[in-house]
Amino acid sequence: MMQSVDVAIIGGGMVGLTLAAALADTELRVAVIEGRLPEQTLEPLPDLRVSALSRASERILQRVGAWPGIEARRLSPYSKMQVWEQDSFASIDFDAERLAQPNLGHIVENRVIQLALLERVQQLPNVTVLAPERCQNIAFGESEAWLSLESGQSLTAKLVVGADGANSWLRQQLDIPLTHWDYGHSAIVANIRCSEPHEQTARQIFRPQGPLAFLPLPDSDLCSIVWSVSPQDAEQLCALSDEEFNKTLTAAFDHRLGLCKVEGDRQAFPLKMRYARDFVRERVALVGDAAHTIHPLAGQGVNLGLLDAASLAQELKALWLQEQDIGKKANLRQYERWRKAEAAKMITAMQAFRDLFDGSNPAKKLVRDIGMLIADKAPGVKDEFMRRALGLSGELPDLARH
Repeated sequence: MMQSVDVAIIGGGMVGLTLAAALADTELRVAVIEGRLPEQTLEPLPDLRVSALSRASERILQRVGAWPGIEARRLSPYSKMQVWEQDSFASIDFDAERLAQPNLGHIVENRVIQLALLERVQQLPNVTVLAPERCQNIAFGESEAWLSLESGQSLTAKLVVGADGANSWLRQQLDIPLTHWDYGHSAIVANIRCSEPHEQTARQIFRPQGPLAFLPLPDSDLCSIVWSVSPQDAEQLCALSDEEFNKTLTAAFDHRLGLCKVEGDRQAFPLKMRYARDFVRERVALVGDAAHTIHPLAGQGVNLGLLDAASLAQELKALWLQEQDIGKKANLRQYERWRKAEAAKMITAMQAFRDLFDGSNPAKKLVRDIGMLIADKAPGVKDEFMRRALGLSGELPDLARH
């Protein structure tokens, strides 16, 4: 059986579904191909994989109709952020009130975002979700691409979008080269019950071994941690008994929220930077982790991906209104230039941050401490940093604008 669509999106995660939802008000026929549907029922304990959604991401999700589904499940707004260095006099605080904002963002489980988007997309008459389903082969003609699926079904599409994650099948099929490096760190994620309330404050400590972040969850004493350490340390920390892990974590976090107790599993994920040489090819575009992955230092990975989806949707709508070919590489160059530049800026900033806070060299530590103090006290510097992190400034797609 052959089905013809305008846009075939490989990957029904957060970014792929956002793109599909953003094309709701067009006549473009969209297919989303996803290998595994998320479990609908949420457990009392939140999932380990969470995202810190910026204001720009919130706007995108509101405008594509997914935000009510997120609010109906669960989310945790945070209104303050505290950042400090271990054994240092330097720290910097951020406050939503100072920016006249209701909050600085929301901590949301990735599955909650995906479920809300899936719920929205399944209501759209121009979108078909093929799941569970996987791609087997792809071939290209002059005006369309052919996809054969494992079920035996076939698709033709004017544009195929790779939203299939860091190990993108589509990117590999096209042999698109990657600039990549291993950060030499793994991120330990876990749910932590603290003896003191988090007060809707996100906290991050920079340690010589790597940063440790506590992100507030809906329960007033529950946080999600992202602890960046060497792969060897990650293996050892995950092997500790709960009691020993709790002691080590409490000390590593400077006892900032009192005694920490892990609840549920601990998992470690290797951290790698990836940057595709091409974000577009003839009949192909990449979005999200298929195009780039960055260090979770500032929690911007998902936000960058949602901006990719909103930006590509904006370009596709413009081409559709002008009756242009949406799969032609020349017509997708604006999207590629736009998002490659934004991804490169973020990768560079995260690498500079990581290099600055890496290690315990006394001279570098003094520079860090003075820089943090200046940033905290200098008029406008801190505010502009937060405005950019929130998505209140910069070159934003229409869906993310105020």
